[in-house]
Parts: sequence; structure tokens; C-alpha cells
Amino acid sequence: MNSDLRSHLSRARGLGSAKSGVHHFWVQRLTAVALIPLVVWFAVSLVMLSGADYSMVRAWIGSPFVMVLLILTIVIGLHHAQLGIQVVIEDYVHGDGAKLAMIVGVKFIAVFFGLAAAVAILRIGFGG
Repeated sequence: MNSDLRSHLSRARGLGSAKSGVHHFWVQRLTAVALIPLVVWFAVSLVMLSGADYSMVRAWIGSPFVMVLLILTIVIGLHHAQLGIQVVIEDYVHGDGAKLAMIVGVKFIAVFFGLAAAVAILRIGFGG
């Protein structure tokens, strides 16, 4: 005889989706859409700057509009990459401790490189 007198619904509660996956899915899609015009702008800019000397590139980066777009491209790109790598880790790493350590490590690396890139862009842009 079944010693568990709870209903099927009662046993299933708390085991379903936490609905965090939908947020993750949408953020990854939104960052992908945001990257399309940013990467196109960056690629066109690099083509237009080919053959330019160092002072011309520094002057280009010194434009406030360019600084903002460069920082946006890097930050959104790193966030998008971090989300994608997190999905791969969640799907293919089976140990809970290793999974957590890798996800935290990837997030740390993304934040570190994002801050380093922003500082570099601002230093170049402001003549430092």
C-alpha cells in the first residue's frame, strides 16, 4: 500500500519551473538584437578608420558619442556571451559545485573585462 497520502498535485508543487529561464531567454534575445546595429556600426567604423594614424583613432574614440557606443557594444556583448556560456555550463556540467563555480567565474570574468574595457576607452577618450 502507498504510504504517501498526498495528492498528485501536492507532490508536484515546488518541483516545477521557477520561471527564471524565461527571463534568461528574453535577456539573451534582447542583447542579441541590440548587438546587431552596434556590431554593424563598429565594423563600418573599423573599415572607415583603416589606414588612419594613431592620433586620428584617438580623436575618433574621444567623441562622446563614440565612447558611449563602444562601451555599450562591449558591455552588451560581454553580457550576451556570459548568458550563452552559462546555458552551456548548465546543460553540460553535472556537478553542482563545479557548475556554480564555473558560472560565478564566467560572470566575474565578464565584469572584469567589461570594466577594464570601459576604463581603457575612457582613458583614451579623455586623453589619459
